[in-house]
Amino acid sequence: MFSRKLTNKIELLSGNERALLFAELSQIAYYKKAEATKLAKKVGFTTVEFYNIKGAEAYRFMNKHDLVIACRGTQPTQYNDIKADARAFPVIAETIGRVHGGFKGEVDKLWTLIKEDIEREQKKRSVWLCGHSLGAAMSTIVASRCKGDNILVDPKELHTFGSPRVGWRSYLNNFPFTHYRWVNNADIVTRVPFLIFGYVHHGQCQYFNHYGNLRNLTGWQRIKDVWRGIIRGLFKGKLDSFSDHSMVQYVKHLKKRVDGEENPQASITNRYSNTHDE
Repeated sequence: MFSRKLTNKIELLSGNERALLFAELSQIAYYKKAEATKLAKKVGFTTVEFYNIKGAEAYRFMNKHDLVIACRGTQPTQYNDIKADARAFPVIAETIGRVHGGFKGEVDKLWTLIKEDIEREQKKRSVWLCGHSLGAAMSTIVASRCKGDNILVDPKELHTFGSPRVGWRSYLNNFPFTHYRWVNNADIVTRVPFLIFGYVHHGQCQYFNHYGNLRNLTGWQRIKDVWRGIIRGLFKGKLDSFSDHSMVQYVKHLKKRVDGEENPQASITNRYSNTHDE
């Protein structure tokens, strides 16, 4: 199910291999601690810590080289997650600008613990962040606080999958950390909250087309591709806007790319790209 075992520093992996690793960790974050610990150790992490405060949840995966914070995404059976997603009104952030009230509230619950762990380990280990759905939004806010809450740590990379928009431009533009934001075709969660409310995306968009291949498309090309995916899904009896949000799909597409089973196209670059308004 998961990639080969990590035997060295994460930064020594290729860009696509790193993305697959963080996709897998974002998927593992949905498991209960016993199963998540078992799977994380297979991947190559020796220490697993589960944060769970009043329904806000995340994992810390650690070995001698790296520390990864993986925030858990929305679970439809958890009222706390649904409430966090629904609280879409913008509130003043801890740093600057305005941010989604529900997402900020979830990070607020965990921040003291996460901050203590990062401060303790940052001199010995590289810090990485990842998450899916609600977890993607939470990990983006965690990354911003690493830059703005006197921790003075620059996360190596943030990888988010199926992330909603997190905050206003004044908030996100203040934090130029390296962020690869993965979007799977018609994934409906990536299109909320709406632009009309001031929300924008952060990071460098990595877009999977309706065939599951990574492509750099213009706005109009993206619209056409999304509709191709939706129509294609209807013929198969499914709603692509929802099925494309599955973490399983993100892992599948990245594994295909790592295994060389799609037409290669430049994806992860060394150049950081600023906010994309989507």
